[in-house]
Amino acid sequence: MPERTSHHPALPTTLSAPPTTQSTRISHLSHFASGLSSGALAAFLLQPADLLKTRLQQSHPCSTLPQIFLTIIRGPSPISNLWRGTVPSVLRTSIGSALYFSTLASIRDLLATDHQRHLATSPCQTGHSSAMVQLSPSANLLSGAIARGSIGFVMMPITILKVRFESDLYQYRSLLSASSSILKTEGLAGFFRGWGATAVRDAPNAGLYLFFYEAGKKNLSKLVSKDSQGGAGISSSTATWVNMASSALAGAASTAVTNPFDTLKTRLQVLPGVYTNMWIALVRILREEGVRRLFDGLGLRMGRKAVSSSVVWTGYEFFIGRKSRGGER
Repeated sequence: MPERTSHHPALPTTLSAPPTTQSTRISHLSHFASGLSSGALAAFLLQPADLLKTRLQQSHPCSTLPQIFLTIIRGPSPISNLWRGTVPSVLRTSIGSALYFSTLASIRDLLATDHQRHLATSPCQTGHSSAMVQLSPSANLLSGAIARGSIGFVMMPITILKVRFESDLYQYRSLLSASSSILKTEGLAGFFRGWGATAVRDAPNAGLYLFFYEAGKKNLSKLVSKDSQGGAGISSSTATWVNMASSALAGAASTAVTNPFDTLKTRLQVLPGVYTNMWIALVRILREEGVRRLFDGLGLRMGRKAVSSSVVWTGYEFFIGRKSRGGER
């Protein structure tokens, strides 16, 4: 009888271990893999929209989206032309998303330890649709901006290749020939053309996105929850719809604010001989084409970003959510 009782305390001891946050329980490889798979899917599905946006931003002021689309459709190989630049786009988005989500998870874990008192008033996973660590609004802005700005610099060479392939001003036959041509004509700096405009666009965009996304999830979770505290009544399927709606709205809202910088980025990367820096590009566009040209492709970009964000972030939350539930068992 004494031996039998001595075995039982060991089991509760392991079950009652101190809880850890979702991000620390999930490996960085899981964040990387989740971002990689969801990013690749979104890039492939939405490549035509990205191509049309690039063509519109580089085109003559009188050109319209329907005209550009019809030109491609009526030309030879319309399907392959709509998906032109898919390889660098998928590489950029999948690897970029993988690096972004793993970096973001690390930053949010660091900020979470600095904000434990704040988090104590809003416990993670209590009536919330997300598997991510919950931070304050300012921490969401900061973590998104830092992660996107740093990863954007690392991914700039692939971004340059992607934009050049989408443009009809270049006729590269392969990634290798494109890389060789840029290196020969523009040097190593050619692979980082427009990084300033990209950083000015991406860092605020990512920060605003996380701000809107977390706020949307929090409010929508409370709205659909059956519990009076906005808590435990959310099912996994409802959480998926909450995340999808929040990511779409956040993507569209953050994109609308930063669209002028996207136009500047495209001009710098596609026409480096005409626009040598961001300030010259801005002044020349305003003087010759008007302020409306800075918002070319806004509707297309907002729609694309809303769908892209839904696919990438809902997929990411789904994979991470499954991993966290597996870790709890």
